[in-house]
Amino acid sequence: MQSAPINGFDEPQAPTDFFVHPSADVSPRARIGKGTRIWNRAQVREGAVLGERCNVGRDVYIDFDVQIGNCCKIQNSALIYHGAVIEDGVFIGPQACLTNDRYPRAINPDGSLKGADDWEVGQTVVRYGASIGAGAIIVTGVEVGRFAMVGAGAVVTHDVPAHGLVVGTPARLVGYVCACGTRLEIDDQGRGRCPRCQREIEIGAAEGKIETR
Repeated sequence: MQSAPINGFDEPQAPTDFFVHPSADVSPRARIGKGTRIWNRAQVREGAVLGERCNVGRDVYIDFDVQIGNCCKIQNSALIYHGAVIEDGVFIGPQACLTNDRYPRAINPDGSLKGADDWEVGQTVVRYGASIGAGAIIVTGVEVGRFAMVGAGAVVTHDVPAHGLVVGTPARLVGYVCACGTRLEIDDQGRGRCPRCQREIEIGAAEGKIETR
């Protein structure tokens, strides 16, 4: 992996602030928020920051320096690699993967093995309240907007707008969802209404702006 600056945390945290299953591997140089729970065989590497009241499922991998906000759910076997920034309230489904290598190769053109310093890390950002479905792959350099929803098994290669619903391989925009997760009913003027909670959301077609009321 790339040699990158790692957040230095010199003082160990009080173990009563959060729960770590005995089989999990959490670096003492990670920072874990109060009330967070980390379950069987999960690995949290050095410099990673997890906010408060998160739930990290079985066999999850969180790479070094990954940033995760409060109240996130990271489901079983999800893989979150260096360069990922996850805001508050995000759902990452089981076996989802957030990648980080822009030009993945094992060797250089001359046949030599690539080392820690000759590959480029991209940043992946998942905004507030968004959901990543089971088995979805988020290609590095992508931003998933606020309250967006990525369908199970999708391969996301482009940014997803706020409240956008994307599915397929490659992922394509097929609609919009409410903050509650229900698909919006869109009228001819681009206004969305949630049939479940009755929220109304205006979707600005020209600039992708979202207004909720």
